[in-house]
Amino acid sequence: MKESIKQNIRGIALLIPLLIIAAASIWHAGDYSSVDEPSDPSIAATIADSTHIDTPTFSPFDPNEADYRTMIEAGVPRNIAVNLLKWRETGKVFRIREDVALCHGMTDSLYFILEPYITIDEKYRIKQHQYHRADANNSTRTQTPKATTITPTPFRLDSVGVDYLQLIGFSPRQAALVIRYRDMIGGYRNIDEFKRCYAVGDSIGEALRPYIIFDTIAQKSQTPHFERPTRPQLPINLNTADSATLRSVYGIGPKSIYPIMRYRELLGGYYSAYQLLELEVVTDENFEYILQQIFVDSAEIKKISINFASPKALERHPYVSLRALRRIVKHRESKGGWSTVEELIEDKIFSEEEAKRIAPYLDFGTHHE
Repeated sequence: MKESIKQNIRGIALLIPLLIIAAASIWHAGDYSSVDEPSDPSIAATIADSTHIDTPTFSPFDPNEADYRTMIEAGVPRNIAVNLLKWRETGKVFRIREDVALCHGMTDSLYFILEPYITIDEKYRIKQHQYHRADANNSTRTQTPKATTITPTPFRLDSVGVDYLQLIGFSPRQAALVIRYRDMIGGYRNIDEFKRCYAVGDSIGEALRPYIIFDTIAQKSQTPHFERPTRPQLPINLNTADSATLRSVYGIGPKSIYPIMRYRELLGGYYSAYQLLELEVVTDENFEYILQQIFVDSAEIKKISINFASPKALERHPYVSLRALRRIVKHRESKGGWSTVEELIEDKIFSEEEAKRIAPYLDFGTHHE
């Protein structure tokens, strides 16, 4: 009897592992089946698409109307698509293709690729001013200004108001910009200054040239002691401009001047105008105007010796984090210094992105000056 019980126990003990193996096989078979043949067609399509990489293709898109997906499908890089949408959120309207070139992150080479595919709808384009005149039958009709056929009443640009500018074709926003720019520079002295206003441009300025009266000469003859404020010639060098010169740039307000100059001092000079976007006081909308009036001379940059500068001097630079500073001091003592930016990346002093930002400011001299 006891021997029979022992045999039954042995049989059960041998059977249990076999049952476990069989159950595991059935479970795995069902799992593989669900992976190989997804029940949801969209999942299957996603899996198939993930194994296929297309080369970039481009198609037309309107930066004023295209959504994120449309831009991506048109070949626009993701970061550029996001920046275009952000710009639109601030009220930006793309009037000409070249406006897209000013988008943050856009390079010249990328713009030249996208340019043939950028479309601007007629309702967004800058239109020629339209004037009204009475014909022989005393009826009113709208005509595009031509010097040989249209003779509108001449007006003084330094005293004209927003209402009149709207009457001759400016939108309310354009008219306000013309007046604001006039007040900022102390008045328009010639057609070139008028055309520098973002709301005007060359074509509109030339169309209005025959009808604008500039008062500079008359004012000086009537008031000999009156001197109109002088304005530096644009564009200005961002690395040498003083506070008065910076104030003359449309888009830079009184509260922005000190932060711009202070940041310039900490950096050792700007190597790119786009560094202004790192300041909270410079908005994307203002930067759009500022960019057209400035340039950056990178020869003005003051470099810092990565191998010999004191920790205090390194710490002052905005692009040197506390973590990077500690690693610089530690590795410099043991290694003796670096000869290239690539070595700094290899030693994990800076990431590739951090090294790219700070590279223009580094001096790899091997001795004290």
